[in-house]
Amino acid sequence: MDVVMSFLPTTKKELESLGWNYVDVVIVSGDAYVDHPSFGHAVIARSLQAAGFRVAVLAQPNWQDDLRDFRKFGRPRLFFGVSSGCMDSMVNHYTAAKRRRSDDAYTPGGVSGFRPDRATVVYSNILKTIYPDVPVIIGGIEASMRRLAHYDYWADRLMPSVLLDSRADVLVYGMGEKVCVRLCKALDRGESLDSLSDMEQTACVVRDLNKISDKWETKMLPSYERCLADRRLQAESFAEFELNSNMEHQKRLVQKYEKEGIYVVVNPSDKTYCSKDLDAVYDLPFERKPHPKYAKRGKIPAYEMIKFSINIHRGCFGGCAFCTIAAHQGKKIISRSKESILKEIETISKDKDFKGYLSDLGGPSANMYMMGGKKRDVCAKCVRTSCLYPVLCKNMDNNHAPLIDLYNSVRRLPYIRKAFVGSGIRYDLFDGSDYFEQLVLHHVSGRLKVAPEHCSDNVLRAMRKMPFDKFVDIKRRFEQINSRYGLKQQLIPYFISSHPACSLKEMVELAAQTSRLGYHLEQVQDFTPTPMTASTEMYYTGYDVYTMKKIFVERNPEAKKNQNRIFFWYKAENRKWAKDVFRRYGVPFPRH
Repeated sequence: MDVVMSFLPTTKKELESLGWNYVDVVIVSGDAYVDHPSFGHAVIARSLQAAGFRVAVLAQPNWQDDLRDFRKFGRPRLFFGVSSGCMDSMVNHYTAAKRRRSDDAYTPGGVSGFRPDRATVVYSNILKTIYPDVPVIIGGIEASMRRLAHYDYWADRLMPSVLLDSRADVLVYGMGEKVCVRLCKALDRGESLDSLSDMEQTACVVRDLNKISDKWETKMLPSYERCLADRRLQAESFAEFELNSNMEHQKRLVQKYEKEGIYVVVNPSDKTYCSKDLDAVYDLPFERKPHPKYAKRGKIPAYEMIKFSINIHRGCFGGCAFCTIAAHQGKKIISRSKESILKEIETISKDKDFKGYLSDLGGPSANMYMMGGKKRDVCAKCVRTSCLYPVLCKNMDNNHAPLIDLYNSVRRLPYIRKAFVGSGIRYDLFDGSDYFEQLVLHHVSGRLKVAPEHCSDNVLRAMRKMPFDKFVDIKRRFEQINSRYGLKQQLIPYFISSHPACSLKEMVELAAQTSRLGYHLEQVQDFTPTPMTASTEMYYTGYDVYTMKKIFVERNPEAKKNQNRIFFWYKAENRKWAKDVFRRYGVPFPRH
């Protein structure tokens, strides 16, 4: 078999070279085909291949011509699997100011324009038109975070479940490789789609609720029409969704669409997923690089960023209000075994371009490896959205010993010069631990990223983030360690402007606070409302989704721009304006 065919087939010619006259599944993705475990389309495709199915990959198909790309593999025997890619296509395409981006990190050469807006909906509708009787299963972050009624920032309206607009048969939410294999096996056995309405971690549309089983307790959410008419109801509906997502024993969620006379049914997530399952994913025969057909089109930036990085776990229990990780990957930490991680590092070491430097040894939050509740029965009853906010849960086992042991094992490998931690860390997790000193001494590339996000208590409360004093303390500790060992490293904090509860006054205070700490920071992230996060629902509804109290939201584009601009008071073009703003709020203008 030649080098191209060590990849999954992407063309009819590659299909024929394998001697295949049909495929079981076609995976359609808005990303270029990178056969690497950090790319969802590759994980799903390789998982299905390992289960014995013939899988082809249709990456970045042309949706603007005669649609020949969608026809080139013919009719798959079982289904089409559709995803927008590793990012929501609207987040991928537009800035917080709704300006079109000029690049795409998941495309060769970083060139934009190779996927449509709302890619999941566009791809799915094309397939349903060409092959109306072939099941279409949608998944990935775009489908996952749009599984119920949700506010869409770019359309500026409450949108229905993506199941309606896409006409898809089944939605798989979250990290779906195990569920996709189950679906594939069920369809292979000849089971109908209707009979699969009881599968964990899926959502579908039904007309008659009497036809679904009583396998789980059902929670009826307010209908789409009622949420559309009453933003407070939408806030309450989201709170029900988020609380349910964090529960050990989840309910089946149902939302009615009165106009169509249908129901969107979202089943509980798969609780059987474990470390062995995650290890099995990383043991699949990935080529760990882009398909050779892209060689003349340039490098794929997203791949270049992660090709020498190691993901050590899934999930996050931080519960930040603006983050999608818990709703997509889950609140529970699923950690890989040390053996699996070391095996992957050995594989990376054989790459001809590897020089001994791992760019990241981390995860969604780099220092949650092997963490979880001390007593699982306590976790089973818990409905907290965060194990860290407002304080670290007393039931949380935040022992960093397994992570320190992993770091030590990696450093001892003869082919590793440095293993950096490029992922953000949660510095409210390691009080009293020597983890931080180990990290700063051995695993910082010169800059350590942390995310205090703001200094205002009101804004931090809305974000579900720790008090700013925690950042001041970790900065002091960071500088002490650097001084002790003669290091010259930087602690780089990330901040957000225009988040719900944040006005220009709070941003002036943040600018003053960071100045006093000696920072002239180069960037602040303007809050982008992404589908189905607590912050986004606050932005849309104007309510704190748990207290149901009104919350300030800045929606004026010029005012949002000024919140961002005041952060850069030190720039020559901003100083005169910034001085006036500081004076207006009675805050001394920084002297340096």
